[in-house]
Amino acid sequence: MNEPLCKRLAAEVVGSAFLLATIVGTSIMGAKLAAGAPAMALFVTSTSAGAMLTVLIWLFGPVSGAHLNPVVSLAFAANGQLAWRDVLPYGLAQLAGFAIGLWSAHAMFELPVLQMAVTTRTGAGHWLAEAIATFGLILVILGCVARRPSVVPAAVGLYIAAAYWFTASTAFANPAMTLVRALTATPAGILPQHVFGFAAAEITGAALAILAGRYFWPAPRSVPDQAGAPPQGIPA
Repeated sequence: MNEPLCKRLAAEVVGSAFLLATIVGTSIMGAKLAAGAPAMALFVTSTSAGAMLTVLIWLFGPVSGAHLNPVVSLAFAANGQLAWRDVLPYGLAQLAGFAIGLWSAHAMFELPVLQMAVTTRTGAGHWLAEAIATFGLILVILGCVARRPSVVPAAVGLYIAAAYWFTASTAFANPAMTLVRALTATPAGILPQHVFGFAAAEITGAALAILAGRYFWPAPRSVPDQAGAPPQGIPA
């Protein structure tokens, strides 16, 4: 794979937009259709998010790697699979895509496009949950890329669907998405003052997963080409 940076960034924007539109849109739809049944609403969002992640990684993996998450980009850069100079552009593209997806979801459901979150998500339990969720996500990606890259789309989708249920925080596991989710008053939101705690926990979990990945799968990593593109066969 040797796609130009502009094409890879466009893929990250579009993929990130669809991912957050799915999460926010299903949180709205779930709350409407499963009123008084929060477990059903969570089931709707978790399965939809997992399914959409699988599709997006299949779709955009060959173009940009379908990172859709700045800590995934950091993990690949740390392992020599993405040029460090591309990490910031990837992160900005993901942030832009998440904003587009969020506002699109609001517009589809005829809600005010500009909102601020009202959902409380803070405390040691939530921070630990985000660290664990992100640790697991990065470990799943690194392990599958090292041994069976073809299973990355399904593995990531299944992991996120499960992590919605076993974590106290519903597994945001994505600092850029966490920041943007402060801009929605839907059930998918997070109060702006709680964003820092989530993001710090997510980055900590990702850093630990990178170290763990080097311990479990120490095989030599591929080196990106001169254009900085991730190598062929890195689908996430």
